[in-house]
Amino acid sequence: MPSARSWRAYPQTYRLEAAKCRTCGKTFFPPRQVCNKCGEREFETFRMGYGGEVLTYTVIRTPDDRFQGEAPFAVGIVQMDDGPKLTTQIVDVPFEEIKVGMRVKLEFRRMYAEGHDGVIEYGHKAVPVFD
Repeated sequence: MPSARSWRAYPQTYRLEAAKCRTCGKTFFPPRQVCNKCGEREFETFRMGYGGEVLTYTVIRTPDDRFQGEAPFAVGIVQMDDGPKLTTQIVDVPFEEIKVGMRVKLEFRRMYAEGHDGVIEYGHKAVPVFD
């Protein structure tokens, strides 16, 4: 069973709920209690869009035990159009076609399962956007 912390994070994870500082406008995902830019403690919650751009990436060949069956896979830092940067898996594209600056969108997908009959965890993965 996922931890209580996982359950509390579901609104942010599943609905891409972020926070925008009411004073300086900096955005955070996941939301924070204190803005690291201006120190403010009041935020506006909003739902982020799904578009972004790859800032950097790497190919994981020796993963954590939960992801052993999926190696190798690409993980990148995506600059979301709404401001925050997310670390997420990049899928549906050969590794050699992933490029810094590539447009991606987030899709809600299965991340991993806890054992054969365990709880399935879901989250967002980045997929390329081809014009």
